[in-house]
Amino acid sequence: MRRYKKYVDVIVWIDKNGGMIPKVLVWDNGVQYPIDRILKVRKAVSEVGGCGILYECRIQGNVRNLFYERNRWFIESTKP
Repeated sequence: MRRYKKYVDVIVWIDKNGGMIPKVLVWDNGVQYPIDRILKVRKAVSEVGGCGILYECRIQGNVRNLFYERNRWFIESTKP
């Protein structure tokens, strides 16, 4: 199955040391998906192109890769 880079809005908590913790993924239609848990954080290259900080997240029971690339967020999606 082909995957695409889908840029998304993310509500982020920034702590006093400058660390970023994504809290909510916001889809194009405004639907908000709370991030239940951050499983891993590391630098990585995406299968769909691009690289940055990978946040492996659990959202509604599903594991999703959320990337912070320069100054914006994207997920690997099955739809463009």
